Amino acid sequence: MDAARVVLVHDWLTGMRGGEKCLEPLARRWPAARLLTLLHKPGSISPAIERLDIRPSRLNRLPRVHRYYRYLLPAMPFAAGWKVADADLVVSFSHCVAKSARPPAGVPHVCYCFTPMRYAWHMQEAYFRKTGLVGRLKAAAVDKLLAAIRDWDRRTADRVTHFVAISRTVQDRIKECYGRGSVVICPPVDTDFYTPSPAPARREDFYLVVSALAPYKRFDLAVEACSRLGKKLVVIGSGQDAAKLRAAAGPGVEFLGWQPDEVIRDHLRRAKALLFPGEEDFGIVPLEAQACGCPVVAFGRGGATETVRGLGDGPDPTGVFFPEQTVDAVADAIDRFEREADRFDPRAARRQALGFRRERFEAELFGYLDRVVTGEPAEVRRAA
Repeated sequence: MDAARVVLVHDWLTGMRGGEKCLEPLARRWPAARLLTLLHKPGSISPAIERLDIRPSRLNRLPRVHRYYRYLLPAMPFAAGWKVADADLVVSFSHCVAKSARPPAGVPHVCYCFTPMRYAWHMQEAYFRKTGLVGRLKAAAVDKLLAAIRDWDRRTADRVTHFVAISRTVQDRIKECYGRGSVVICPPVDTDFYTPSPAPARREDFYLVVSALAPYKRFDLAVEACSRLGKKLVVIGSGQDAAKLRAAAGPGVEFLGWQPDEVIRDHLRRAKALLFPGEEDFGIVPLEAQACGCPVVAFGRGGATETVRGLGDGPDPTGVFFPEQTVDAVADAIDRFEREADRFDPRAARRQALGFRRERFEAELFGYLDRVVTGEPAEVRRAA
């Protein structure tokens, strides 16, 4: 296929997170492709993506927009009015508005869906908390706005010919929100970079959190549980909840802020376990942890249940699940993990992560896209 006739769509390009890591293999395969996006912060993404023909929306003209773009949600549907021309294939990577791109007549539009817009559908309370009279008044306006956005989101799903979900959890949401079927192709994990320590040593006595510090990720539970138990916790990441988490932390909680991948890998190689208390669509970090031989203590809902082998769910467990998002539940899970620590083999964790390696992702996704373009039955052929 002529790369110049492939059009890629991504919500925004402001950093190399999980979504951008899914986009990157397509940038390498089709370096002459056009890439439509709301925003582009030059230098924030990999060279392979930067080399594409990137075409940002009008929102990108706003001064310093990369600092406050998340507050522009009401304007995003208008800015994302992409009508694609001269294409043989459109592939969108969407958790917000990218799937609204309109392909030429008869041209397939495959949406790799991270989730239907979580702000509008499943996590309103986490993003727009209703506290106090002013909060409730604002909430009434927010509810009306989100109802309009949900209607727009549902209608523009008709522009997608094929949905690909990142997990069974998201597959269920696509069915619920859009009434559409989908196939599942899980995101890639860089198991060549995330590896156990070359010189294996005993794991150190600290727990680890790695993520953007957003409210819905519920790292307040990890901070409070470790503070209560007197456990050392290292927090790597930054975000809107950082100040609140610092205020609630006990003396054993250390905040490192944003760190490069090499520092994250070093901590995953040494930590006693990764704490993962949010309900995620998929969750790359638990797999990066397991690739380093690190066990995971996670909330037992969402994507983590598809990537972590829970204690009691069969041989070779790689983590412990807790049943509800409370401090007590997280603390109980940490206690259980420590009582059963000898059950967790770092080699089993590594094997679990290898099932999600980058080569598997590329084989499944490119094979699927090739069959869509040629008109063959568009099922997923699982890579070994």
